[in-house]
Amino acid sequence: METLLLLNPQNTAKELAETWPVRISARAVVVDAENQIALLHVQNHNYYKLPGGGLDEDETIQSALKRECREEIGCDIAIQRPIGVIEEYRTIFKLRQISHCYAAKVSGRKGKPTFTKIEQAQNFSLLWCEVNQAKAFLLHSLPNNQEGQDYIVPRDLAILNKAIAMLEAD
Repeated sequence: METLLLLNPQNTAKELAETWPVRISARAVVVDAENQIALLHVQNHNYYKLPGGGLDEDETIQSALKRECREEIGCDIAIQRPIGVIEEYRTIFKLRQISHCYAAKVSGRKGKPTFTKIEQAQNFSLLWCEVNQAKAFLLHSLPNNQEGQDYIVPRDLAILNKAIAMLEAD
């Protein structure tokens, strides 16, 4: 899969980052039958993000993505194609995160999310919107925490921009 971006806002040396634990995650640009994209609003931290998250033990990247989408957006998905990989040197957590990103479509009916306790505490909510509106929400997010500002919003904007470029090329 193509590498889209290395997020390293603190200019951490690669040699140092390679000593940190690695978290593998899966993310998606999920489109419904009305061509609306799923976004999560992290209200307590004032930003938007794409659905996805880390792998549980013994999960594949694609099975983790399907589980995360069932939990966060209340939908089963059909993975359509890879978008790319984003690596983050998360200095604030001394962690390397590698996100495998996909384009996906809703499969079946849309349901309701079942947010984790942490997501509930951060006041997550689900939003379906047009692609340009999704991009505007990400562009105009003003995260009030370092994780959102330095990692999550730039990462998800890069994923969405690549997905848009792929759609336009088709």
